[in-house]
Amino acid sequence: MTEEAEMCLEMAEESMQASIEHLRRELHKLRAGKANPSILDGIMIENYGSKMPLNQVASINTPDARTLVIQPWDKSNLSIIEKEIINSNIGLNPQNDGTIIRLNIPVLTEERRHELIKRAKAEAEEARIGIRNARKSAMHEAQQLEKDGLSEDMRKRLETKIQEVTDKFGKVVEDVLSEKEKDISTI
Repeated sequence: MTEEAEMCLEMAEESMQASIEHLRRELHKLRAGKANPSILDGIMIENYGSKMPLNQVASINTPDARTLVIQPWDKSNLSIIEKEIINSNIGLNPQNDGTIIRLNIPVLTEERRHELIKRAKAEAEEARIGIRNARKSAMHEAQQLEKDGLSEDMRKRLETKIQEVTDKFGKVVEDVLSEKEKDISTI
C-alpha cells in the first residue's frame, strides 16, 4: 500500500480507538452497586478561584465494597464537596461528619439494573456510531485517493482493510458492553 493509503487506514483506526476509549470512560462512570472512585470523575470543586477535579482536592478511598470515603486536604472544602456531590446527580447522598464525607453505595434494585444496562447499551451504540463515522470518512478518503492516482486494486484493498478494522472495533464494543452488562447484573 502507498503511504497515503497507510495514513488513511491509521487515521481511521485512531478515530475508532478514540470511540472505544470514550465508551470505556462512560461505562466506568455507571455505578454497578460497588464502590468505585471513578463514579466521582467529572465532579469539579471550586478551589481558590478555579475549578479542580475532586481527586485533586481530596483523597478518595474505598474502605469496603459499598462505601466511598472522601477526605479533603483542606477542611474548608468539606461543604463545597458535599454540595457538588449532591448537584452532580450521581444518586448518592453524602454524609458529612465534619472531617470526612462518606458515600454509601446502595444495593441495586432490579429496576435500576435494567436502567443501567439500557444506558450502557446507549453508550455502546454511540461508540458504534463513532466507528461507523470513522469508517465512512476513511472510505471517502480511499475514493479520493483513487481520484488522485491510487489504482483501483489498491483502493479495493484499502477498503477491505478499513472494513476489517471496523469489524475488529465493532467486536471490541460488543465485548466491553457484554462485560459491563455482566458486572451490572452480578449481585
